[in-house]
Amino acid sequence: MSTKTAAKPARAGFVCTECGWSAPKWVGRCGECQAWGTLTEAGGPEATGPRTTATAPGTRAQPIADVDAQAAAYRPTGVGEFDRVLGGGIVPGAVVLLAGEPGVGKSTLLLDVAARAADGGDKVLYVTGEESAAQVRLRAERIGALRPTLLLAAETDLGRLLGHVESQQPDLLVVDSVQTIASAQVDGSAGGVSQVREVAAALIAVAKRTNLPVVLVGHVTKDGAIAGPRVLEHLVDVVCQFEGDKHAQLRLVRAVKNRFGSVDEVGCFTLDERGIHGLPDPSGLFLSGGREPVAGSCVTVTLDGRRPMPIEVQALLARTTAPQPRRATHGLDSSRVAMTLAVLSARLGLDASGFDTYVSTVGGSRAPEPAVDLAVALAVVSARRDEPLAEGLVAVGEIGLAGELRPVVGTGRRLAEARRLGFTRAIVPARSELVGGPPAGMSVTQAADLRSAVGAAIAPASA
Repeated sequence: MSTKTAAKPARAGFVCTECGWSAPKWVGRCGECQAWGTLTEAGGPEATGPRTTATAPGTRAQPIADVDAQAAAYRPTGVGEFDRVLGGGIVPGAVVLLAGEPGVGKSTLLLDVAARAADGGDKVLYVTGEESAAQVRLRAERIGALRPTLLLAAETDLGRLLGHVESQQPDLLVVDSVQTIASAQVDGSAGGVSQVREVAAALIAVAKRTNLPVVLVGHVTKDGAIAGPRVLEHLVDVVCQFEGDKHAQLRLVRAVKNRFGSVDEVGCFTLDERGIHGLPDPSGLFLSGGREPVAGSCVTVTLDGRRPMPIEVQALLARTTAPQPRRATHGLDSSRVAMTLAVLSARLGLDASGFDTYVSTVGGSRAPEPAVDLAVALAVVSARRDEPLAEGLVAVGEIGLAGELRPVVGTGRRLAEARRLGFTRAIVPARSELVGGPPAGMSVTQAADLRSAVGAAIAPASA
């Protein structure tokens, strides 16, 4: 007589909360998205059906045309460059995440934003979890941000933070930073995946329920990515990156995500001992300002978002006896510079094998886009021949491996900005679109290849 064994109940699996990857048993790291600590236990086969039943809606659905659009109107912060990035200001109920490296000036910027909002009559609550209240007060005094309606609280507990919000009823909430706040209802230390998700979800719920604009400070990893779970960037409405070299004064704020506006704008600031200041017109900041033409120097115009930015590229070739000449770059894409040097050698016969080659931008600026290829090539040729380029010249264009010049976007805007700064000559690729023609007072040469561009740039200066 055969006996039947009872079927073993299926074990519950584990599912990654970031990407949905599943595993039969718990592991510390997701095998799909490589995130740590994101696997949670899922229900077994008996729980495959829907768990949530229908309930009465809290608000009635209405035609989309009847929705009040004024509820999502921008409120300027008083910091023009920050408003530019946000699209005009902060929308009530919006959650903004500002991320950047340590020491770049995130806290200083948001303290200035809080003070400007207080000047406009708003009650602002600034919650700091990284510094003591006395430290923030000293910074506020240094940058002139002491206001009677700017309230300060040093808290690291989520429950107490929400209690401050309920009791004070602020018009703007700043949390510095989201990785330092922890909830007693969730396991793990502050900054962990579960804690960051819980803190962000609680603050977003308060923002949407009360139409309270919230600005969160976020940390970044050593690779420059925002620390914490990726879902944090999906939950918030605006994600801004605060960039800049700690050894330079310039700071850039750019929007990576913006549900209320464009991500094509960039805000420029300078940071000094008196605080942070907006730069409505940063053009000319990355130019050396030398009056006499110097060999190995060429000016180009990059597009940072929608803003044209003139940048000076400098090259230096120093003779060396080393079997492997050095190639060093700063502020430029090293792989594109190496490609440009290879094209110069193959198409123009430029011999740089016995020279250490240094190519850099002026003022700590960064120009990774292909539009700077032509300026790099002209600067290297000028340095190798020890002949300066024509005075008042800018060069914009991408170089192909065959030595041809390729058009780039926004050529008209680039040349208009260069002309405003006093440049009178420009070399651009052939077939470049110049709506309305070249700027008045500027002579534009459209070159088809690198050889003709070099001839137009150097021949007039050496004549």
